[in-house]
Amino acid sequence: MPPSPPITDTASRSATDLFHEPRREDCPWCGARTLRTRLRTTDPTGHLPGTFTVDECRGCGHVFQNPRLVTEGLALPHGDFYAGHLEDFAARVLSARAVRRRHRATAHKLSELPEPESWLDVGTGYGHFPEAAREFFVYTSFDGLDPSPRVLEARAAGRVEEAHVGRLAGPGMTTRLRGRYDVVSMFHHLQHMPDPRAELRAALAVLRPGGHLVVEVPDPRSGFAALLGRRWLPYGQPRHLHLLPVANLCAELECLGCRVLVVDRAAPHVPYDLSAAVSLAVAGAPLAVRAAAAPFATAASVLDRAVSPLARHTPLSNAYRVVARKNPR
Repeated sequence: MPPSPPITDTASRSATDLFHEPRREDCPWCGARTLRTRLRTTDPTGHLPGTFTVDECRGCGHVFQNPRLVTEGLALPHGDFYAGHLEDFAARVLSARAVRRRHRATAHKLSELPEPESWLDVGTGYGHFPEAAREFFVYTSFDGLDPSPRVLEARAAGRVEEAHVGRLAGPGMTTRLRGRYDVVSMFHHLQHMPDPRAELRAALAVLRPGGHLVVEVPDPRSGFAALLGRRWLPYGQPRHLHLLPVANLCAELECLGCRVLVVDRAAPHVPYDLSAAVSLAVAGAPLAVRAAAAPFATAASVLDRAVSPLARHTPLSNAYRVVARKNPR
C-alpha cells in the first residue's frame, strides 16, 4: 500500500483536524491520482465533531475516508462509541434475534468447508458468531480476536476458548499466532482497519497451508449507496476507513498466494438499508422527533424485508463474502 503522507505540525490545526492525517491526493490501494469525492458527512451520533469525506478512486474503484483519522481519532469511535452509541443504534436497526439468525445462516453455509481443528474469528466482538457456529462445527476450537476488551467477555461467557485483544497485524500478534489456524474469518472487519492489505497478510500468516480465509465486507458498488448517499449505513463514518470492491479483494488474495473459491453477493446482504437511512436521518434529533419517526422506520423495515429476496440477487446487494484457500507449500 502506498505510504500515507506524513502528519504535519499540529500547532495551527483545529481540534477536529488533530484527529486527521493530511488529505492524500492518491489512492491508498493502487496509487492512482484520479480521485473523486463520493460524499461529505458528519458523525450522525454526534460522537465526533467535524466533517468526514469519503473519496473514490476512478481507476480501481477503492473507496476510502480522506483525510483519514489518525490513531488517536480511531480510538474514540472504537472505544466508547462501540460500547454505547453504536450498539444502541444497531439494536434499533437490526434486532438481536435477527443478528443471531444471520450468524447461524452464515455458519450453516460455511459448514461446506472441511471440518477445521482450529478457527480464529477476527473482529469477533462478544463472540456471537463462534457461539452460533459451534452448532455446525462441534469439534472445532474457536478463538476470538478484537481491538476491544469485549473479546474477554466472550471468553468469560464460553463463546471462545482463547481471547486476543489487539489487531491481527499489530506488533507481536502475528508472530504469536503464526500457523495456528485452519480457518480465519473476518466479518465486517476490514473496513475498520487502517491498512486492509496488512490485515490480509497477517490473516494468511496465522493460517496453516491449505487453510481457508473468510472475508465479508460491505459492497461499495451497491445500488443503495447511490440511492441513499450519506444515509447509507455501510459508509459508517467516521468508523469505516476503507470499502473494497470485490475485484480488488479477489485480486489481492490471488497475489498473496490464495485460490478464491467462493464469491457470494446474495447471502451476505443485510435487509436494513431503508430502515437504517430513516434512523440515521433522525439520529441526532430530539427524542420527540425520533419518536415521531418510529412509524416510518417500522414501515421502512417492512419494505427492506419485502424487497430483500430480490435485492440480494441484484446490484442492490449491500455486502459480499469471499472464501479463499491458502495454497499449500
